[in-house]
Amino acid sequence: MVFPERSCTNKEISVEAEIGQDALAPCGADLQTPRLKIGTRGSRLALAQAEETRTRLAAAHGFAPEEIEIIAITTTGDRIRDRPLSEIGGKGLFTKEIEEALLSGAIDLAVHSMKDMPAALPASLTIAAYLPREDARDAFISNLCSRIADLPQACTVGSASVRRAAQLKRLRPDITIVNLRGNVETRLAKLDRGEVAATFLACAGLNRLGLSHRITAPIPENEMLPAVAQGAIGIEIREDDTRMRDLLAAVNDTPTEIAVICERAFLATLDGSCRTPIAGHATIKDGVISFRGEALTLDGRMTFTAERSGPVADAARLGREAGEEVKAKGGSHLLHLS
Repeated sequence: MVFPERSCTNKEISVEAEIGQDALAPCGADLQTPRLKIGTRGSRLALAQAEETRTRLAAAHGFAPEEIEIIAITTTGDRIRDRPLSEIGGKGLFTKEIEEALLSGAIDLAVHSMKDMPAALPASLTIAAYLPREDARDAFISNLCSRIADLPQACTVGSASVRRAAQLKRLRPDITIVNLRGNVETRLAKLDRGEVAATFLACAGLNRLGLSHRITAPIPENEMLPAVAQGAIGIEIREDDTRMRDLLAAVNDTPTEIAVICERAFLATLDGSCRTPIAGHATIKDGVISFRGEALTLDGRMTFTAERSGPVADAARLGREAGEEVKAKGGSHLLHLS
């Protein structure tokens, strides 16, 4: 399902953390007070995910889509693009201002790519629903070749992900990896200018933007296990907001919820952050959840894995147990996880 970049009913909030001020910039004509306000980042992908949420909520409850307002919030992570996330504070830089708007009541719900969410949420917030998951795999994108193994010797590849960097070093230690941040379009433009021989993006994001034709090849999970919760959209609310919880129940995708609960339990057990090469993916079939997770050393030379399967009711426990096994296997090699 592909959604437009944005609607004229959307607004933008630029949140300047340094001075604590919010600036509201309406897009188009003023509307009557909307039923709901959705907060999200301002990238084309984030807005597409918010549009999908709006469309599903409107259809489920008989609202006109225009009754649900989308507010784009500029986060610290969006403003600082010249340094790796691991150097400036981690994944929370993409959620902090949005969660502040949620806590203040400026928005009613927040739409997130779950792979970008820190392992722990603020105590008074919760993920109340998940939309159906897209393809969880990583996409290999190159104008030179069709797979990692065929990349030129000692070439340069762009990625801002420590997970993908470690997994690539494991496969091709000869390759030089440079930091490549920015939105999907920015990264693709740098690739097309020849700044790097290849890059990686999530298949899910490219599919949602109608850019699946840019996927040179999906990467098999035995080569590059996806990020925890990759491809999943989560909807965050205030924990005590029973009205929103009831509204969102109609759009929640239970298989996605169960899989993400398992994967994030693994992440939380490892105290995972964007500084840590951690991957994990759960699938469900006939009431059984199967999970594989791994943590790597930053140089990709060592990988510690764990697998679990069992009833879907045990999803969180299975994820935690896999995390504990990886911790035990990694020992002192994974001190950077703490």
